[in-house]
Amino acid sequence: MIVLASRDETYTNKIFLCGALPLLKTIVADIPSLNKRFAKIHAVYQVSALDPDSPEGKVATHFVVNGDEWLVHADKVAYKVGNQPFIELEFKSVEAMNAFFKGKIGPATLPKMKGALKFTKEFVAFMASLLKMASMLGLTAVPEEEETKKLLVKLYFYLLSTGISALNKNGHEAVHEWALKSPDRVYAWAVEGYPEVSAYLRVKAGKSKAGKGEYKRAMPFFTMKFDSFDSALGILLSVDDMLESVRKGRLIMEGAPEFGAQIGEFMLTVGSLAK
Repeated sequence: MIVLASRDETYTNKIFLCGALPLLKTIVADIPSLNKRFAKIHAVYQVSALDPDSPEGKVATHFVVNGDEWLVHADKVAYKVGNQPFIELEFKSVEAMNAFFKGKIGPATLPKMKGALKFTKEFVAFMASLLKMASMLGLTAVPEEEETKKLLVKLYFYLLSTGISALNKNGHEAVHEWALKSPDRVYAWAVEGYPEVSAYLRVKAGKSKAGKGEYKRAMPFFTMKFDSFDSALGILLSVDDMLESVRKGRLIMEGAPEFGAQIGEFMLTVGSLAK
């Protein structure tokens, strides 16, 4: 019997395909030991899940890797083309993929590994990156190393902006209703003194687009800005209370503070679906 994924499982899967998996590019770029592994690798990597509700029979995100150059194709299925190694982790269902990335690893959730035995170097490098992503996003306490803090904040900013956008594009009722009513506005996340650790979400009449870095075409309508990485992680890891952080000046609501609660609610929605 074919069982279709539930609505929440589908939303969760889109967050992983569009938000979490693309973080591999950032992780490899920012961690020298991982970047070094891919220096001479030319391959196509794909993480997929069988899905009878999809026209192609599966959903996937794939990466075309040529050393330092990573092309990310979020929520797009690829097939072997040309002579490049094609390595795929294929889950038996959307639910199995979701459970795996939520840390529920076992016989029922492990993916099939295609091409892995033939391309050992390529496979090991990719798995090392996936494991690093899992360990970073699995942290529940603020890490001690400053560079780790910086990378983790960046990952969460990217995940939240792309996650909210993915929910909108896939018809999440609350998020899409909000987007439909929105004029052209930009919402941003930032840390004071670190413009490279920023992300934004542009919303207009039901459409949305997430971006990395600062939005420079105009002043964002609303920015959730933190005074330090510790303050950011206190909120992102649900360690600190948001209202208390605002009161102490650790979190600054810039532009239109009355919209902070709405963005905070959508951040919690992404977090609850992804954990």
